[in-house]
Amino acid sequence: MKTSLAWLNQYVDPPATAEEAIEALSSVGFPDDGTELVPHSDGSSDTRIDFEVTSNRGDCLSHVGLARELAAATGRQLRQPKPQLPQADAPAVGSLASVENQAPDLCPVYSARVITGVKVGPSPAWLVHRLEAAGLRSINNIVDITNFVLLELGQPLHAFDLSRLSGRRIVVRRAAAGEPFTAIDGSKHKLTAEMLVIADDQKPQAIAGVMGGLESEVSEGTTDVLLESARFAPLSIRKTSRTLKLSSDSSYRYERGVDPLGVEAASQRAAALIVELAGGTLAQGVLRVGEDEPQPAALTMRIARCNALLGLDLSPQRQLGYLEQLGLTPVIDGEVIRVTAPTFRLDLKREVDLIEEVARHFGLDAVPVHEKISIVTQRRQSAVAAGQVIARALIAHGYHQTITPSFIGRKQAQAFCPAGESLLQVEEDRRATDPCLRPSVLPSLLECRKLNQDRGNRDVKLFEIADSFGRASSGAVRETPVLAMLADAEDPSSSVRSMRGALEELVGAVGGPASIDSLRIVPAAADACFATAASIQLGGKTIGQMGLLAPPQQKAFGLQTAVALLEVAYPPLVALYPPARGSVDLPRFPAIERDLSVVVAEGITWANIEVQVRSTRPALLESLRFLTTYRGKPIEKGRKSVSFRMVFRDASGTLRHEQVDPQVEAVVQALKQALNAEQRV
Repeated sequence: MKTSLAWLNQYVDPPATAEEAIEALSSVGFPDDGTELVPHSDGSSDTRIDFEVTSNRGDCLSHVGLARELAAATGRQLRQPKPQLPQADAPAVGSLASVENQAPDLCPVYSARVITGVKVGPSPAWLVHRLEAAGLRSINNIVDITNFVLLELGQPLHAFDLSRLSGRRIVVRRAAAGEPFTAIDGSKHKLTAEMLVIADDQKPQAIAGVMGGLESEVSEGTTDVLLESARFAPLSIRKTSRTLKLSSDSSYRYERGVDPLGVEAASQRAAALIVELAGGTLAQGVLRVGEDEPQPAALTMRIARCNALLGLDLSPQRQLGYLEQLGLTPVIDGEVIRVTAPTFRLDLKREVDLIEEVARHFGLDAVPVHEKISIVTQRRQSAVAAGQVIARALIAHGYHQTITPSFIGRKQAQAFCPAGESLLQVEEDRRATDPCLRPSVLPSLLECRKLNQDRGNRDVKLFEIADSFGRASSGAVRETPVLAMLADAEDPSSSVRSMRGALEELVGAVGGPASIDSLRIVPAAADACFATAASIQLGGKTIGQMGLLAPPQQKAFGLQTAVALLEVAYPPLVALYPPARGSVDLPRFPAIERDLSVVVAEGITWANIEVQVRSTRPALLESLRFLTTYRGKPIEKGRKSVSFRMVFRDASGTLRHEQVDPQVEAVVQALKQALNAEQRV
């Protein structure tokens, strides 16, 4: 913030020297970035000091704002300007112009005053000197006044030539896509539908909060002025400014936020100066559309918490004094100090913000530094511990963890976008090739697999825990943590079974052996991404899917080998932690194992077979495990052989085969009746 010392001293009593101002403001967080002498044409001079202002202190991008900090830091008295609007027998402003706000979400408040019969010309010497000392050149008295008030109060203003506004009307609206605009600096632009403009009946006359238009600028022939004072959404201004590569002192302040109550104060100050320096008549009233004036925020600071956080022992009265000199109207209420934060202090939102104010004006250099730091150890968070368990389980299965960018190309993203959702996309030059936030982590793993393929790596297994994104039809944005896995599938059946086994093991590692019983893999229909697919259920709820990558997608990613993929929601896995552990006695008697192979139709899954086996309720069955699937001669086409192992055990004695045979036969008969299965001998 380039500051005129003479101008700054207008608002503090007694005046400060350059050295005093620099020392005081630097001590409270506004270091100087250079000082220079500014000579004027009449032989006088001023001192220009460039103070650094952090992005959260938009209130100090003005001379009054810095004067307020200087007064608080040095005990000087703050003298703020008090504008008085001239009284005259003038028509109502509504009879001279009108304002319509079609975008209240981007423009919470818009106000306009009209001054008729002005005489545009050179500014008086004092005004020229103030602007020159702050680094601006004089243009004419009307424009100079808007710049003066911006640098004085921090509220951007704009003056339109009222006669050049079609219909003498202001319309605050979004631009039409491709709508042309010529700025005051002569640059030509094509606007987008997200940009906010100040238009008349026909076309844009200014880009809201950024720059005025060439066609309605104030010139020597201007006699009637419409004075704009408004509040715009900071994010909208920042995005428009970056997109058009246009910046100004106004956009710089709007991006950081302006005082909601400053809109009216700045409008009155500028209108009074225009009548004083350029003549004319101020129309009665003001055209204002938008929100009501906001109420100051009420905050609370615990006196003990302030001392504990700063490592000090300040009395309540001393803490109160630091806040009082900043104009925060503090009151001690028992063990706390209650504060009413002024609307210009947009950075004061929490208790710790008030503690920072105490620290700044106590003196950060005076806060004691302890040689030792006391650290209280905390228990490891469940989410962190569960993540480590999952990673260890997958690494043990030969998987490598990846960290990939969240942005991918539109073509790759579209194929993995869930039904009913649309892609989240950013419009930045830096993201021209990868503008989309990934709707799934799988395309990121596929790109990583392609990179490994180009390096000659084989038998690749990858996993990543990251967020996926999407936008629902309602407009709500989805951000979902997921676990994604990829494995080469030269033998598709074996690879999918291996991936399933890894999933079961990590579920058991996170939630304990019993949690594996709540995991179900259910066949699902193939889609654009999966050639063969299965739905993954945990506790009866679907949490993801797995399967083989569809050939079109394999080709799209340039992969030479098939891959198996899996993606599940991450929070349900974490919710299983910590694992439930139990203990059982070691078996005292040996078990009997029986391997069965049955021929079934191609569409019969292992889950179907498992359900039928368990439905017979073999009394001595200890475990049931899938072994393999065989297709080929002598099995007829359209059928397959599924082999599985049953383990029988009697806890009270040694089993005999004649005890097991009836149970095995019951299983065979159940499979024949329910699934038309044939036992292979």
